[in-house]
Order: sequence, then structure tokens, then C-alpha cells
Amino acid sequence: MSLREVLIDELRDLYSAENQLIKALPKTAKSSESAELKQIFTTHLEETKGHVERLKQAFEILGKKATGKHCKGMEGAIDEVKEALDEDEEGALYDAGIVGAAARVEHYEIAGYSAAILIAATLGESEIVGLLKQTLAEEQNAGKLVMTAAKGILKQAYLEEGDDKNVPEKKPKDAKERKSDADSKKDERDAAKNFSKSAKEVVDSVPAKKSAKKK
Repeated sequence: MSLREVLIDELRDLYSAENQLIKALPKTAKSSESAELKQIFTTHLEETKGHVERLKQAFEILGKKATGKHCKGMEGAIDEVKEALDEDEEGALYDAGIVGAAARVEHYEIAGYSAAILIAATLGESEIVGLLKQTLAEEQNAGKLVMTAAKGILKQAYLEEGDDKNVPEKKPKDAKERKSDADSKKDERDAAKNFSKSAKEVVDSVPAKKSAKKK
């Protein structure tokens, strides 16, 4: 695989991510109880449509058809948003869960575009760099807007609920939550095996990647 192919792969991943977000943002905007959040998500929905168009332009510059490679990372980030939307909370406390999940989505996109810009710049694809930088700026701004709104939402949530230090541990309600709980506990057990080792010992214990066979 060439570096140009790596760039195309990254663009396909972003193309899938943006299209998934276009499907998810309307419900997120409608479900948010904060008028400020509703506006942020509605505005970002329109921006995201523009992001898709810029990616199409990038594919055109590379002489490739605009197609996506299903982005599992965005799928996971959107699942976090869906979980927040399904919570049995109201008011600012409900929106507090949404802002945390929304921030993860934006940071995921910021990371993806930053990597793609670096690859495109290395290849000398200045036009693509320009397109991606426009989108990156909008993603960064959306992330800042979400976090700015979060400050007021969190303060209001604190006033509504108080600082209750005796909140009972939440029990998984359905099969999906039980599986998530089991997976999390397995992650914790697996990580515990490495806690007493140095980072170098852990890395050295990982099987080496097999060399690709020469054609």
C-alpha cells in the first residue's frame, strides 16, 4: 500500500463518519432539552453536509469515486450519543450526558481530519489540504461550542440535583447494558495483568507482526 492509498483510505473513513453523523444529528438536536444545544447541533448538521461535499471534491482531485469505508470508530462514538439520549433523566442532567458524548464525537473527527491533513501535506496535495483544513476549523469550533454550552448545563444540573455523594450504583437494565458491563469488567481484568509490568515489558510481550509475503 502506498501513502496515497493510505490517504484515500483515511478519506473513505471520514466520508463514512460524516454520513453517519448526518443521520444521527437530527435526533440529537430534537432530543436535547437545551435550546442552545439544539441550535449547535442543527447548525452543525448543515456544516456536516458541507463536509461531505468537500470530501467529494477531495476524491475528485485524486481521480477516485467518493465511497466510504464503514467507520467503526464513528459508529462507536454515535452509540455513546444514543445511550445518552436513552437515559431516563430530565432537564440539565439529561443534557449533561449528551454533551459528554457529543464532545467525544467532535474530538474523534478532529483527530481524523488532523491525520488526513498531515498525509495530504506530505504528498504535496495542497488543494486537498485546504479543503480539509476548512472542515477541521468547523469541527474544532463545534467542539468549543459544545464545551461552552456544557459549562452552563453542568452548573444547572448541579443546582437541580445537588451534590449527592450517596448515589446508588446503577445496575444494567437490559441485555445490551449487561453485555457492556461484562465487557468493561473483562477490559479491567485484562489491563490488571499489565499493571505490575513496565511499559517495555508489556510491549515486548506482544507477538511481532508477521512480514508480508513478497510477490
